[in-house]
Amino acid sequence: MKITISGASGLIGRRLLKTLGTAGHTLQVLSRHAGMNMPANVRVFAWDPAKGEPPAEGLRETDAVIHLAGEPVAQRWNDEVKRRIRDSRVLGTRNLVQAIAKLENRPQALVCASGVGYYGSRGDEILTEVSSSGQDFLADVCRDWEKEALAAEAAGVRVVCVRTGLVLDPRGGALKRMLPPFRMGLGGKIGTGRQWMPWIHAQDLADLFRFAAENPLKGAANGVAPNPVVNADFTRALGSALRRPAIFPVPGFVLDIMFGEMASVLTAGQRAVPKAAEDAGFQFRFPELTAALADLLK
Repeated sequence: MKITISGASGLIGRRLLKTLGTAGHTLQVLSRHAGMNMPANVRVFAWDPAKGEPPAEGLRETDAVIHLAGEPVAQRWNDEVKRRIRDSRVLGTRNLVQAIAKLENRPQALVCASGVGYYGSRGDEILTEVSSSGQDFLADVCRDWEKEALAAEAAGVRVVCVRTGLVLDPRGGALKRMLPPFRMGLGGKIGTGRQWMPWIHAQDLADLFRFAAENPLKGAANGVAPNPVVNADFTRALGSALRRPAIFPVPGFVLDIMFGEMASVLTAGQRAVPKAAEDAGFQFRFPELTAALADLLK
């Protein structure tokens, strides 16, 4: 297949490029950084998602588009940051879909990233893809983001919205930030530790995006491992994997001081499970946290 990827320079995108390339797919990239370092056989087309449609030549004769681009959520929020988080996803996806609809030969599939933030904070409720959305800022962004992606169905394009959870990769994201204090024996639960953490090994997520492009999956798909854990269990597992204690909790008021409104993302929880992916036949390499951490930290 010929596949166009946006957001290829990010944590998921870099691993996905390797996964798809190894599988023999022809790849091209939409990026704000037209001069970014890519393999010689990967074409790069300049595109700022929030400022307009991508160039038609970056989409022409493409079999599938995988859309990952978006402003990082894990930063201290203010009005400007929240605007960038929303516009990079909602306006960016709208611009992409408008460009796809203008093509004479449209891609068969659009696989768009989303997030488990779609569900809001739901306590112990088990969340599948048919569960309702939440009412906070991230839930609103995810709901509108997916609405823009699903508009491509009117142009005859199959759409999959992958609601990603906590992506585990020691080279970036949350796990990279957690490793230094945990390696010093200073790690511990966040807040009460009772909030659910819908985690996923980075390779499983890359494989899921590939699966969604290659197979007739449609609609929402939770990009999480089959066995979510609460934060206290996650921190114990990480401490055990590093052979370090994990006994220093981070109180909620400290998170509020450090992250402001974004702290609510860290203390909220979603007990999300990947029903749609498993029903479609996707098989996880790392369904259990202990084995996933052992692989990532070996």
